[in-house]
Amino acid sequence: MRHPVSRLRTRALAVGLALAAATLVPSGSAGAADRYEWAALGDSYTAGGFVGDPQPALGDPARDGCDRTTNAYPDVVDRELAEFPPGKYVHLTNVSCGNATIADIAKDRQTPISPVQPPTTGWPAVAPQIQRAGLGDRTDVITIGVGGNSLPFGGMLLKCLEQGTIGKSCRDFYTNPPEGEESIQDKLARVQDEYIEMLAQVHQAAPNAKVITVGYPAVLPQEAGDCNRAALTELGPITHADIDWLRDDVLEQLNATIKRVTDFFGDRYVDVYSSSVGHDACQPAGTKWIEGICGDAADYWPAKLPGTLLNCAIVGKRVTLVHPDAEGHANTAAHVERAIRIALLER
Repeated sequence: MRHPVSRLRTRALAVGLALAAATLVPSGSAGAADRYEWAALGDSYTAGGFVGDPQPALGDPARDGCDRTTNAYPDVVDRELAEFPPGKYVHLTNVSCGNATIADIAKDRQTPISPVQPPTTGWPAVAPQIQRAGLGDRTDVITIGVGGNSLPFGGMLLKCLEQGTIGKSCRDFYTNPPEGEESIQDKLARVQDEYIEMLAQVHQAAPNAKVITVGYPAVLPQEAGDCNRAALTELGPITHADIDWLRDDVLEQLNATIKRVTDFFGDRYVDVYSSSVGHDACQPAGTKWIEGICGDAADYWPAKLPGTLLNCAIVGKRVTLVHPDAEGHANTAAHVERAIRIALLER
């Protein structure tokens, strides 16, 4: 089921936009040129990780360690666009990759870290995503969901777990950091600079494309008291004060940074935060769209986090580290699909 927009309303929108687009597309020759080119770039919140069948499939020699899956929002949107094409067929090239940073989008080679059947020698490095996506003059639309790993939000979350376990505050750690550690203010300022550079490089690589950035959902509750500190299926021992700080001063500020840079370039920002409030990692099963530290995942996904003591098998779960489930991706897909259809109408 799709959230928060009902499937019926979404289908109505899709049909309406498809019909409008069809009136703008001249009839005539078909073929490779008679299609829209969409490139999906991003990190694990785009790739999906554990929310569907692996893409490429397990055992396929083309697997690259990036953990793209069939229920991640790019594939969900791709299926909707195929059923109701916006005037022309939309061809998706999805090169999103778990653990990708902002720099991995446009300039750095990334070494994937997938824990799922890695080669004995480890995953080979992959080229920057704009190269793997083949961006160019014929690219019509680009979606980008990235930024969290550049803080890094996951690393900060683990630090908050560590500090909460020993009765300390990660807020104090990151607002008055020890030598060698950036403050949260410095982290956000650096992320802004990196995002500016990345979007400039994306526009240079695909000068005719409509660029859509995708923010992060509400992974943390509006009321920290919703969280049971004894539950690894939520946020574990992170203190309630630190949860409030992570929400207000880290996650919301990261989204604000992404939106600010997006607006500066005249691109379109997709807000998935507002629609996901109340579906955070501390809500009960059936309500949450974000799995907790440990959560429900496909059978191929590990229960232990390599290099750490975290073992979700003790609670009958797998390591999900506060990532969207299939419902979360369906919510993002509804908003991204709408943004893509509007962007293509504007071309």
